[in-house]
Amino acid sequence: MPTISTIIITKNEEENIEACLESVLWTDEIIVLDSGSTDNTLTICKKYAPKVRVYAADWPGFGKQKNRALAFATSTWILSVDADERVTPELQQEILQKLDNTNCVAYNIPRLTYFLDKPIKYCFGNKSDAPLRLVKKDYGKFSDDIVHERLIVNGAVGKLQNKLQHFSFGSIEELINKINSYSTLGAIKLHATKKKTSYAKAVAHAFWRFIKIYFLKLGFLDGWPGFIIAFSGFEEVFYRYAKLLERKTA
Repeated sequence: MPTISTIIITKNEEENIEACLESVLWTDEIIVLDSGSTDNTLTICKKYAPKVRVYAADWPGFGKQKNRALAFATSTWILSVDADERVTPELQQEILQKLDNTNCVAYNIPRLTYFLDKPIKYCFGNKSDAPLRLVKKDYGKFSDDIVHERLIVNGAVGKLQNKLQHFSFGSIEELINKINSYSTLGAIKLHATKKKTSYAKAVAHAFWRFIKIYFLKLGFLDGWPGFIIAFSGFEEVFYRYAKLLERKTA
């Protein structure tokens, strides 16, 4: 029977981490790599020792941090989850059945995001939101991107059917905080590539994001939460490019 390590990176995740850990206790080991939590995140994690092994490191960006966590894992398969995600019992059973006999070295796992206590079925793309999250040890690594990292694998990739539950933002305030954080990281990433832009392009990119989410992906069918998510997409993209311009003129 293949063994499975779960890897999770954290910082101030006391509201999410316990439910996340509970959902993956069936795996053989859980690696938590923390980057300076000042809340009760580490206290909660340590309650689950020795199944949960906690490490600490500085913050180099999402991609590099996840590769650090990956290096601590010892099992034959690695399951990467974020602190705001949950593995359902149905997904657990599917993973165990797949890994018992497979020719694939990695699997995409579809996600269902919740916002304002409602499942968001359209804004994030019902079929397109299925990141690579399960990989055989030594067959993959994360890109070094500071944000929006991706898992790069060498071999055949399959796709699971059951969905990972995603509680990305529990309130509008959390959504606004995430917009600020991700737009800053996005600006840093673009600045490193010497991306050229202007305020006109910032507005154009932002409007396109809103149109893509609200109309092309049918986000309007998600009701009021769908509009908020589409508008937040507009804001995140606009501020990303505005912050990029700020860096270029500083």
